Amino acid sequence: MSTRQKKLLLCPVPQKLKVSEKTHDLREHRRIKIAPEFSPSLKRHFIAFADRFAERFKGELQVSASTPCNGSILVEAVLNPDDKKSDSQKYILSIGRKGIRLSATGEAGIFYGLQTIAQIIEQCGTLIPEIEIEDCPDFPVRGVMLDISRDKVPKMETLFQLVDLMASLKINHIELYTEHTFAFSAHEIVWRNSSPMTAREIIELDLYCRDRFISLTPNLNSFGHFDRWLKHPEYKHFAECPDGYSAPWGEGGQTKHGSTLKPDKESLKLLESLYEEFLPNFSSPLFNVGCDETWEIGQGWSADLCKEKGKTKVYLDHLIEINKLVRKNKRKMMFWADIILHEPKYVPSLPPDLIALNWGYEANHPYEKETEIFKNSGIPFYVCPGTSSWNSLTGRTENCIGNLLNAAENGKKNGAEGFLNTDWGDGGHHQYLPISYLGFLAGAAYSWSFEKSRGIDLQGALDIFVFRDGSGTLGKVAYELGKVNEETGVLPANLGVFNRLLFWDMTDKKTLEGLDAAKLLKCLKRFDELAEANISSKPEIPDGQLVKSELLNSMAMARLGINKALYALGEKIEASRLKKDLLNVISRHEELWLARNRIGGLHESSNRLRSALVNKPEFQF
Repeated sequence: MSTRQKKLLLCPVPQKLKVSEKTHDLREHRRIKIAPEFSPSLKRHFIAFADRFAERFKGELQVSASTPCNGSILVEAVLNPDDKKSDSQKYILSIGRKGIRLSATGEAGIFYGLQTIAQIIEQCGTLIPEIEIEDCPDFPVRGVMLDISRDKVPKMETLFQLVDLMASLKINHIELYTEHTFAFSAHEIVWRNSSPMTAREIIELDLYCRDRFISLTPNLNSFGHFDRWLKHPEYKHFAECPDGYSAPWGEGGQTKHGSTLKPDKESLKLLESLYEEFLPNFSSPLFNVGCDETWEIGQGWSADLCKEKGKTKVYLDHLIEINKLVRKNKRKMMFWADIILHEPKYVPSLPPDLIALNWGYEANHPYEKETEIFKNSGIPFYVCPGTSSWNSLTGRTENCIGNLLNAAENGKKNGAEGFLNTDWGDGGHHQYLPISYLGFLAGAAYSWSFEKSRGIDLQGALDIFVFRDGSGTLGKVAYELGKVNEETGVLPANLGVFNRLLFWDMTDKKTLEGLDAAKLLKCLKRFDELAEANISSKPEIPDGQLVKSELLNSMAMARLGINKALYALGEKIEASRLKKDLLNVISRHEELWLARNRIGGLHESSNRLRSALVNKPEFQF
């Protein structure tokens, strides 16, 4: 165990924590007493806890709902139903010479307390300090949203693994961002070859989440981001702009097909049929309908209507109609709030029975201003920052932490009901899962206890709770990977400079502005150092070697982007080397992709990589 890990580290950091210098050896305490009224699910968690730590106590840990006649109690867990005013997620934990006592008002609190006990024993073994903890979350809802529509649909075992990790960090809300990756029975042309989630898989995952006090909340974009549907002739008539629209991003230009549903009854009828098939597979009372980035509203079908009412009012009217469909399905609607914030005067006109999702992914996003708008209007809202992993290859550590802290601080100050940490896959989902772990862990910590957790040792927490690396190495590697981009001095918004260089067409010289060879060479040297550290790390998790391989290929992609820039800047880089490196990256990318994810979407992601060198004759394959 590294020096950094010797000090007890808990994640999230409890709201009230007192750790004494006095320790007690509890190795002879082998009884776990639980309340008879615990649900079967909670009882199973105590049995799993006993199995997990039996070896530490040199014998089987006995779980019983009755008071043992002999033997010392290691853990006694009880419910306090009389304390009805207390948060059901709150727990009180006391550790002394007589063992560990855990109490809570609700079963969620007992479950979260058990996670804290597990973290303590994992680090201290049987020699445990006297500890007093009183703990409850800042945000009632602490969520993670995974993008399963930008090419990458995880295998079920990957999803189960992620749910277990999130549960251990006291996350209680998970969404799978869906555009076209659900197997609707009447719409196979939309999801064909994408390896979609099936109804059975959703039900299975929902049960797995519920067993861990997590709400698997349905997510289906229902207004914008509908291009995976509208590109097919069968659905073209639903589009605001069936033949494409003027794109507001990049260099602009006309798209080939629409991305936004026209705001009319025909579109609502389509959504109604989708909801009827999609929603019953989830037990959550919530439903995220998306409705963000409706780029082309006013350019096509609704042009006259928008001239008459204004784009935001047309959007709001249609949003209200979607909410009626959601209410018909006995759910509470959540929606991305970017469009309504274009004209904040319309925020008070929102139905009071929905939840606005206030999103923004830069460290300096104006959360203070935007959360005040929702606070003053009385509309329930969540803050929705992100992991900063997408379009980065290796992460953006400082932006990630800054963005998450900003959202947590202002969300807490202005009364946000939830904190939804988003993990997108824009541009082909080339970042690997371990690049997101820092954001997942930091978001879980800040959303549970912002003030207490804001200074948490994230590198140490990654080593202990995510990688289980006793050498204290891999957490630092994952953390530092996302800081290499800072060496360049070029920090574009919503993406990393290495990702920009990797997919640069090598014709627009503006991409090289602000970059110089010396700084780029320094980045290569830093990647070499981190690659060496990565190899020497010793993660004890089952997929530890896979994690190390994923981080190495992340660095390989970033190096390729740097070498493209160095080539363009006149450094001695052979074109043949770039071609060889790209082929190696693609081969490894495809292998690593299939280790965690389904095959659907891989071809698109790999083709994006293949396009990285196609615009120069010397790079033709």
